[in-house]
Amino acid sequence: MRISETFPIVGRTGIGLFLLGLMAVLPWSSAAACPFCESVQQTIRQQSLTMDAVVIASSLDGELTRNLTTGVVKMRIEKVLKGSEHVKVGQEVDAIYYGKVEVGRRFLLSGVDPPHLQWSCLPVSERAEEYIVKASQVKDDPVARLRFFRDYLEDEEALISRDAYDEFASAPYDVIQQIGPDMDRGQLIEWVQQPEIGADRKRLYFTMLGVCGSKDDLPMLEAMLRNPAKSVTGGLDALIACYLTLAGESGLPLIDELFIANHKAPFPQSYAAIMAIRFHGTEGDVIPRSALVESLHKILDRGELADMVIPDLAKWKDWSQIERLKTLFKEAEKDKNWLRVPVINYMRACPLPEAEAAIEELEKIDPEAVRRAKTFFPIPVPVRAKPADEATSQSVPPLKTLRRGTRYAAVVPLAAAPAGTAPVSLAGTDVTATEIGNRSLLAQKTNPWDLGYVITVALASIVLALFLVLTGGPATGVKVA
Repeated sequence: MRISETFPIVGRTGIGLFLLGLMAVLPWSSAAACPFCESVQQTIRQQSLTMDAVVIASSLDGELTRNLTTGVVKMRIEKVLKGSEHVKVGQEVDAIYYGKVEVGRRFLLSGVDPPHLQWSCLPVSERAEEYIVKASQVKDDPVARLRFFRDYLEDEEALISRDAYDEFASAPYDVIQQIGPDMDRGQLIEWVQQPEIGADRKRLYFTMLGVCGSKDDLPMLEAMLRNPAKSVTGGLDALIACYLTLAGESGLPLIDELFIANHKAPFPQSYAAIMAIRFHGTEGDVIPRSALVESLHKILDRGELADMVIPDLAKWKDWSQIERLKTLFKEAEKDKNWLRVPVINYMRACPLPEAEAAIEELEKIDPEAVRRAKTFFPIPVPVRAKPADEATSQSVPPLKTLRRGTRYAAVVPLAAAPAGTAPVSLAGTDVTATEIGNRSLLAQKTNPWDLGYVITVALASIVLALFLVLTGGPATGVKVA
């Protein structure tokens, strides 16, 4: 028997589907951290939360008295930041440190497993010690913490500036928004224009500028977008998001012109624009999704990018693209059929009868794509409505006048329609709003047993793929007993 006959997805395809399956079944949170920032490591505060004791200590040993074999250095506790029930000021402890030491050198010690605490060591300067002690005294409030760390973002000492950045990078966007009035707008403008500041920090500073900036900043941001400097390219997604936050819906035409509808735009730039639009569709509150999906529709004209935005259309309940996606499915080249699974998943999420009919039609063309979609992916769950969708700058037409393909298809509250609502004409098919709402509700429910099955099959696939790699067997057919 050949493995490829029983598990045709083994190999690189299997690995890809496994990863996509995990992305589909893992919980998704839109407010886990700063949307465009990537923390370098756990912050000192976050590490201390997992420790039983945290202290400032000074070395009693020097290079001549320390134990060179074991690395043990005798230290005296000078300040107790956490764990006063385990250690006291003046107490002597043994810590392992293989770096250079001298009598009186200060360390941040973090201990676990009382009563015989095991210590990890971080040498600190006088300035870093002062910073750590002050940070430990900030009240346990996320907004108060960011107000404190804001003043250390570009500190001259690397340990301090990195730790302050990581605090912001791991903070939810809504918390960053709350300290907007306390931000130094002029300082942020200066920072985003400095070429020596790295892309990771510029992402944060553009995010912060979007919170505290004004329309007066738009000419500067537009100039950056039209001629992105090399130092800005790495943070282009945050720059675009900042521009849209300050410009609102009126800023979308420029982004479309430069990065979305422009087929000559480099992939990294178009991808950055997609990420910025996705941010505004999930966490931003200034542009309605009904406007954002119009930009995503333009991406569908670019075959190499279309699969990236189809899941967003499903999550935002934009069911206006059924016919267009059917065409993309049919026209997908054999070696570029990665587009087909997202199309099927879009149809599975859609509550309209046209979508169900489309699946039956497309299954005749590529039954394998339909099987993969149903096996490895749960039905996409639409995200909750945004306040911006209810406060769009243009009036929303009455429910009974909406037809598939209209601008507001993405934000119609179908599930909330009262019983007995008059039929709504959608693509020539009369379906009551209540019926559509019920179908939408059913489409959002995911059977936990189905998820378990997906994970089991995915894990089996990756195990088989790894087996083939380790044994050197060909991915197209390894004989087994």
